[in-house]
Amino acid sequence: MQSRRDKAAARRFFRRLMKKTRAVPRVIVTDKLRSYGAAYREVTPSVEHRSHKGLNNRAENSHQPTGQRERAMKGFRSVGAAQRFLSAFSGISPHFRPHRHLMTATQHRAEMTTGFAIWDPITGVTSQPTAA
Repeated sequence: MQSRRDKAAARRFFRRLMKKTRAVPRVIVTDKLRSYGAAYREVTPSVEHRSHKGLNNRAENSHQPTGQRERAMKGFRSVGAAQRFLSAFSGISPHFRPHRHLMTATQHRAEMTTGFAIWDPITGVTSQPTAA
């Protein structure tokens, strides 16, 4: 956060946003902060500006699909980096995520033991004895 959200800060925000997206939006939706309206008139006077209490709710709700995708991408610098990781991970993860709701505890333990038996030779890890 910044200590002051004045017209100059809002102008910088809009310019940075336009530069990043490389497109002129059809509509800009903001909250009711007055500095946004003043800055928008300078930066993008041809674009419609909507400043209303309920219009921004779709972006703000964390349970919406956009938010879910962002949480899934968290930690990856790009879509390509996520894809590279997931392509390798997709062959490994089923061994360690059995459908737990479809099996008993004994079956789950046996499934996990099998998964680690497959995984250990691949990684070169020898199983450490557990202290009982």
